[in-house]
Amino acid sequence: MKLFMPRIEISLSQIRDNARMLCELYGHRGISLMGVSKAVLGEPSIVEAMIQGGVKFIADSRIENIQKMKNAGISTQFVLLRTPFSQAEAVVTSVDISLNTEIETIKQLSYYAKIHNRNHQIIVMVELGDLREGVLPGDLSQFIRKILSLSRIKIVGIGCNLACYGGVKPDKKNMHKLSELVNGIQKEFQINLEIISGGNSANYEWYKSAQYIGNINNLRLGESILLGRETVNRKAIPGLHTEAFKLVAEVIESKTKPSLPFGEICQDAFGNVPSFSDRGISQRVIIALGRQDVLVSSLKSKKKLEILGASSDHIILDGKNHNLQVGDEVNFNLDYGGLLSAMTSPFIRKQFILATEAIIPVVKTLKMVSPIN
Repeated sequence: MKLFMPRIEISLSQIRDNARMLCELYGHRGISLMGVSKAVLGEPSIVEAMIQGGVKFIADSRIENIQKMKNAGISTQFVLLRTPFSQAEAVVTSVDISLNTEIETIKQLSYYAKIHNRNHQIIVMVELGDLREGVLPGDLSQFIRKILSLSRIKIVGIGCNLACYGGVKPDKKNMHKLSELVNGIQKEFQINLEIISGGNSANYEWYKSAQYIGNINNLRLGESILLGRETVNRKAIPGLHTEAFKLVAEVIESKTKPSLPFGEICQDAFGNVPSFSDRGISQRVIIALGRQDVLVSSLKSKKKLEILGASSDHIILDGKNHNLQVGDEVNFNLDYGGLLSAMTSPFIRKQFILATEAIIPVVKTLKMVSPIN
């Protein structure tokens, strides 16, 4: 079978293993998991691997990804991570639960829920310091009161988001604050909040060190499942696979050249004026991959190849001591930013590796590929 270039090789069995081990780890203390699929564009085969690993919800920030998963036959509870507004009708018809912070948006959800004769569940996000989305704690009671007056809307939980925009880490203080807010809302309004979503892959250190986790009973995990890492220090979580995704590109030029450009230096293709250090004459290798395909700074060469620079569709490597020739393959591991960009690129083919190391190309019909047991 022909192997496409560039491609991202995806181990479904490793993703399934990661989901299973994380479900066991957090489930030991009553925390369920939402598998976050946005970094992989809701790829059905990857999502199915998460579900096989025990994930109870699939969460994504794009309604289009959720619709793709449903059309592919994925059966689970879908959660929309990003607060909707103009897409309110599609959310009501396609999503089980959405995260919300604006009363006008929830009114839109109520309006369309009545039209479609459906009930829509929401999780109210509260701001605990990261300054992305969330209702301020002092406004939460009044916000809840307004929601309870709307028909066809059911508040099923409260959540928070940390370590995304502001880099604020989950800790004993802010997790305790979330639990206190939950207690206050349940007591004031005599309601039962089923889902207390305390955060994301950044919550690992808090969880491992916390003697008491309070009301927290849910986390939204993407990077931990996909790349086997927590996101406070980007350390590998013991026992998890960290190389479920491998980016492969081919060498399209390999020549001995000077290390300094010759001629008058002006702006490069991206408006920067580059500077260079003199390395003398060296082997320079170009691979068929560029900034239009991937976040270049996220690439980690398995052979410790140094990236000298990149344009929109070329990456230049220092080929010293590697003897790379035209047609050779170069492999890279990815961090979260690299995974996000590579999975988004229409020019990178997605191929699945099963336990036997056979490679299964992704098919446009989105037919499910089940991992080998």
